[in-house]
Amino acid sequence: MAYRYETHLHTCQGSLCGASTGAEHVRWYKEIGYQGIIITDHFFGGNTAVPRTGTWKERIDWFCSGYEDALIEGQKIGLDVFFGWEQGYKGDEYLVYGLDKQWLLNHPEVETWTRREQLEGVHRDGGCVIQAHPFRDRAYINRIRLARQFCDGIEVANAGNRPYNDAYALRYAREFGFICTAGSDNHRSPAANPMGIETEEKLGSIQDLVKLVRNRGKITPIVPEGWFEQGFAEAPQLETYWLDEDEHTYPTGRNWLAD
Repeated sequence: MAYRYETHLHTCQGSLCGASTGAEHVRWYKEIGYQGIIITDHFFGGNTAVPRTGTWKERIDWFCSGYEDALIEGQKIGLDVFFGWEQGYKGDEYLVYGLDKQWLLNHPEVETWTRREQLEGVHRDGGCVIQAHPFRDRAYINRIRLARQFCDGIEVANAGNRPYNDAYALRYAREFGFICTAGSDNHRSPAANPMGIETEEKLGSIQDLVKLVRNRGKITPIVPEGWFEQGFAEAPQLETYWLDEDEHTYPTGRNWLAD
């Protein structure tokens, strides 16, 4: 038996771009047969709904309100709800799994962490980091930044992308041996083309997913049939850059269409 999970989901309580509450998301994912969801609202480096003012506790309480709303509804109707977040830098964004609200309350320094500090700090306390939609091209992104040394895995499919964004993410992930995930990046339920992952065993907690990621266990991305094959007809629309050990960018020099 396979268990389906949404790995990338935004609520209107925690993300400025969100349109559905945590509870509304829960009811829809239950209807379509998912076992669980991970709430990954935009953290303070991204499109957060949380004001920049107020105490750290007030801001974290606000940030976690969408997750807590989803958790209450999930417990009522039988859908597993897990906690994570999405942190942004210069157009490159990362899904953080395995830590909780109390951890955030205890670590206000997380707001100003570099990518390296994020990976090291998350690892130190038992979490993992996935680079989200690495080949996305949007108005807020001026170049594609590939952070292979600052993440544990790659989100190779995202329902907010076009197929070519994900085709190259898959090629990149396979070339460097990353574990692959997928997610809907859902802001409003119901949503078109839900994605996510399948696991062979039910996740008892978010730590079970962290173990799969960090131990390279079996995770199967949920992707529409033929999705990646459509994408290889187009090249990335932005120039691609590596991030070096000091988080500076330099061109990859790659022709991703030809490689």
